[in-house]
Amino acid sequence: MSKLSEQVQETLDFIRQHTQMSPKVGIVLGTGLGDLVKEIDQEIALSYKEIPHFPVSTVESHEGQLIFGKLAGHEAAAMQGRFHFYEGYTMQQITFPIRVMKRLGVETLLISNAAGGMNPLYRRGDLMIMDDHINLLGSNPLIGPNADEFGPRFPDMSEPYSQRLIALAEQIALEEKIKVQKGVYVAVAGPNLETRAEYRFLRAIGADAVGMSTVPEDIVARHMGMEVFGISIITDECFPDALAPVDVAEIIATANQAQPALTRIMKRLVERI
Repeated sequence: MSKLSEQVQETLDFIRQHTQMSPKVGIVLGTGLGDLVKEIDQEIALSYKEIPHFPVSTVESHEGQLIFGKLAGHEAAAMQGRFHFYEGYTMQQITFPIRVMKRLGVETLLISNAAGGMNPLYRRGDLMIMDDHINLLGSNPLIGPNADEFGPRFPDMSEPYSQRLIALAEQIALEEKIKVQKGVYVAVAGPNLETRAEYRFLRAIGADAVGMSTVPEDIVARHMGMEVFGISIITDECFPDALAPVDVAEIIATANQAQPALTRIMKRLVERI
């Protein structure tokens, strides 16, 4: 057994002292997107500070809890707050909770984030379903010895985000009369926002939105054979020729305004998974 496996098992043993749930659905909630947990009929919420080997979220608006309960009638485990490369954590630390989720029984991972929109058709407050991604974080959570008990050395990434779940989400958005975009997300290290030249470069290589998360979690989830759905709230418009200063308070406010629509889509997606 690898050191990673031992740590995951120790974390699992701790969690099993508090709940026997074996959720099939895992949820990762990003900046300003923690209100979906209000829709969960909670059994227990565990602080990251209490959980062995879990990092602690240091970002404003990230509550830092692992919540177990039922959402839309299905058992779910939800991360209320995530970890980022710019916080100084390793890629392995960032993705450790996803390894734990898999061992708990999670088969489907739903990930949300806040992102800057670079596609000129996007507007602040839009929702973008992630169809693909570009990893410009400068690292990868699978670097190092492969944990064979979790997945293969060279996992396939031809479908990083489930086309089945994307089609379901698009149908739900149509039924709920919610406008959604679909595009490519690029992950950068941060924590600073990008320059005008960087936005031009990222748009030129095929990205529609830019953020600082999600890709590591997706890579590890796919390494373990999990089905993944990703969705972004476009919190600011990153058009190089009309770029205006943005602060975190504005980003969080926009994310909060878009939460009801995101919550409806996520809840109904869980119903239909």
